Amino acid sequence: MAADVIDYQILGEDLQAVVVTLDPGEAVVAEAGAMMYMQDGIEMATQLSMSAERKGILGRLFEAGKRVITGDSFFVTFFSNEGDRRADVAFSAPYPGRVVPIELGEHGGSVLAQKDCFLCGARGVEVSIALTRRIGSGLFGGEGFILQKLTAPSGKGLAFVHAGGTIVKHELARGERLRVDTGCLVAFEPSIDYDIQMVPGIRNKLFGGEGLFFTDLRGPGTVWLQTLPFSRLADRVIAASPLAGGTRKEEGSVLGGLGNLLDGR
Repeated sequence: MAADVIDYQILGEDLQAVVVTLDPGEAVVAEAGAMMYMQDGIEMATQLSMSAERKGILGRLFEAGKRVITGDSFFVTFFSNEGDRRADVAFSAPYPGRVVPIELGEHGGSVLAQKDCFLCGARGVEVSIALTRRIGSGLFGGEGFILQKLTAPSGKGLAFVHAGGTIVKHELARGERLRVDTGCLVAFEPSIDYDIQMVPGIRNKLFGGEGLFFTDLRGPGTVWLQTLPFSRLADRVIAASPLAGGTRKEEGSVLGGLGNLLDGR
């Protein structure tokens, strides 16, 4: 089944949303809970399977289970335009960052992505498991053994992924090498050679602040990076939380001033 050809508009700067405009009969599939609003004529249908193939209940359960392993929800929701005119349905990002449209047909029909980054896609796009090819990548790659594989079985299909901060896109030539922080990798083409390398030097390992490993990417292919991995954002929030031993001072208050004085500010 060919993926629907959909129109879209991305709104916002740091907390983005994507508004998909559907012609009558078109549909979009999204993660459960991602919908922000939908206009008259749009109907929801929650299913176990994203595939157009007819499967038995065990096949659908198996597909849903694989989707959960990749960090997505057990169910997916289809939003279809059952009316007689064009209508919008919008999906919002779960945390500060960017919504990235990827036309899979421009990348050989599929891309590999970090877990839990799929937001929505045209009907006909599928999400499945991709295992890392090397055990070192799985143990130390930041995303574990499991990656998402976004596929357009018909060869073309538009998918939207979400990543933190700003998106940096690289086009690597054959043999060209790019070393990346393990959490900053969002997605890459299957033609990219993906491996994990240890940070060189004892001082770098102990005092460099970049961890013990980085991701080693070799072209040819396209790579998408994010400037603010959610894990890094969560670590800073947890570190500042009083429950985690952090402190919270009210700016401009007497308590805040006293806290700054005690801190030596």
